Formats: sequence, C-alpha cells, structure tokens
Amino acid sequence: MNARKQKQTARMHDYFIEAAATIIEEKGIEHVTARGVADIAGYTSSTIYNYFKELSHLIFFASMRFLDDYNKDLSTYTQKAQTPLDKYLVSWECFCKHSFAKPQIYHAIFISDLGEHPNELIKHYYSVYSNDFDKFPDQLKNIMLEHDIAKRSKPLLIEATQNENFNEENIDFLLQVAVLVWKGMLTTILNNRLSYSPEQATKVTMDYIKEITLKYQNSN
Repeated sequence: MNARKQKQTARMHDYFIEAAATIIEEKGIEHVTARGVADIAGYTSSTIYNYFKELSHLIFFASMRFLDDYNKDLSTYTQKAQTPLDKYLVSWECFCKHSFAKPQIYHAIFISDLGEHPNELIKHYYSVYSNDFDKFPDQLKNIMLEHDIAKRSKPLLIEATQNENFNEENIDFLLQVAVLVWKGMLTTILNNRLSYSPEQATKVTMDYIKEITLKYQNSN
C-alpha cells in the first residue's frame, strides 16, 4: 500500500471510529449500528466494511478511545508501588476501578468475540494512533499491546516470584483465578444482579484477589 493510500485508509478509519465513539459517549455502546455510524461519518453503511471486517472491530477501536483515563492511572498506580507484588495488586485495582465504572466498554475490548486475534487489532490501533502509545512508560508498553488479561499481569507476578516468597509454578493458577473473579464481577454488574457502585465492586473483587494471592505467598 503506497503512502497516499495509507493516509486515505487512516483517515477513513478515523472518521468511522470518531463516529462510533460519539454514539458510545452520547447514547451507549449498545446503540452503535453500522447505519448510525455511517450517518454521522457521512458515508453509506456498506462503506464501513471496506475498512472493518466486522462491526465488532469498529466498536473495539472506538472503545479503545475510552481507555485513556485507565492508561494514565495505571502508570501512576504502578509508580507508587513499593514491591513487585504491590505493583501486581495495584495494577489489578486500577483495572477493576476503571472497568467497573465502564463495564460495557471493557467487555467490548476484553471479553466480546472479535472473530480474530485481538492483539493484532490492538497493534493496529496503536500503529494508527502512535501518539497515544508513545505516552506510555517503556515498562507498560508491552502490557498495553496484550489483550489477554492474564498475560498482561504475568510479567508483574513473575517479578514477584523472583523477589518475594512465591512459587513460580502457581503463577498461571493465580492469574486465571484473578481473571475469573474479575469476569464474574463484570458480568454481574452488566446483568444488574447486584447494585454495587464501581468502588464497592472494586473492593470486593480485590479482597478475593488479594486473599488468594497472599494465601499462596504465605504457603510457600
């Protein structure tokens, strides 16, 4: 693809992503439709599929726009951590805080079926919006490019095993439990099964994650 074509493609991506983000902000993610996006962008709905394989991909890219607060907070949280284990736990706390405040956004990015490798979509997003990516500290860049929540947290927990009383054999188990607890709470919030505020949901989730993590630390 020549430079001119690349610029045109990037521009069209931006039109549709901005339109979808506008709908999400004003009406909610459940109201994003191909026709609605096309109307705002000034194109036909069929044109969208010249640039996005599925509507879910467009929703994914538009949802990424709403991660800015989380990304900024994550850097602040981890910088304040005193130990590798603290860094692991506060990174989860930050993720819970923001995901429970915007459950539909985080479901669209981290849980919904995207039909192909999500990491490729993330890399593509940050290749288009490289300025957003360049703002991250080097230690967080690899985390930002990883879609799998367990894999995002794994380097932090591995570091904890090297510096604290942890058995590396338990890492994958602890990560999977943490992810399942988070997914369970997010699903509960989305389905209106509990009237937790984002702060309450974060506290309950972190109580579970901390308890299981520290239990395995103390048992080794």
